[in-house]
Amino acid sequence: MIYDKDIREPLFDFLEEKFGKIRILEEKVIGMVRADLIMITPDRLYGIEIKSDADSYVRLKKQVEYYDRYFDRNYLVVGSSHGIHAKEHIPETWGIVTVEETDGKLDFYLLREAGDNPGVKPENKISMLWRPELNNIMAKHMFPAYKQKSKLFVQNYLLENVPSDELWPEVMEELFERDYNTIAQRIDEFRKQNGHRPKMKRKRPRKVWKKGKG
Repeated sequence: MIYDKDIREPLFDFLEEKFGKIRILEEKVIGMVRADLIMITPDRLYGIEIKSDADSYVRLKKQVEYYDRYFDRNYLVVGSSHGIHAKEHIPETWGIVTVEETDGKLDFYLLREAGDNPGVKPENKISMLWRPELNNIMAKHMFPAYKQKSKLFVQNYLLENVPSDELWPEVMEELFERDYNTIAQRIDEFRKQNGHRPKMKRKRPRKVWKKGKG
């Protein structure tokens, strides 16, 4: 039987070979669920849900609901025991990758390519950024800093004032270059400078995986 923990590292290599320059964040809360993997490419945000042979589809309906609010494209990665019925549990726009063990190693097969998700919400996508990252984009466009305004105000300001073909590559770049060793300190410094209390200490994601050419 293939377990989730067995799938992840080989899956990263498969994704890098398929997409090239990528960054992967693990175990990120989106809405009311936790995304197994978020993959960032220069132009899109991908959600990746893993269902190993040891997993069931019990929570998948709610997971699909939230993945479709946040990500441009989505993939379901399934163990061989789920391969036949996977498409019955996800929208047609979702891609499917199956994983099988052959001669002691895992092989991945693209059963169905992912299509563009028509339900993604721009306000959810941009909410993935933290305030200093939003500020970087504001400065790039020479907009006022609006330091006393809320994060939500700045998010909406960017959505309203930057064309999408410019904004989303900039959002992806900020996510791709995020430094988890310094970002919490930068956020707290911003809050102190603007009269807000520092938030509670943030936990780093379980793993940040960044690789690829370019």
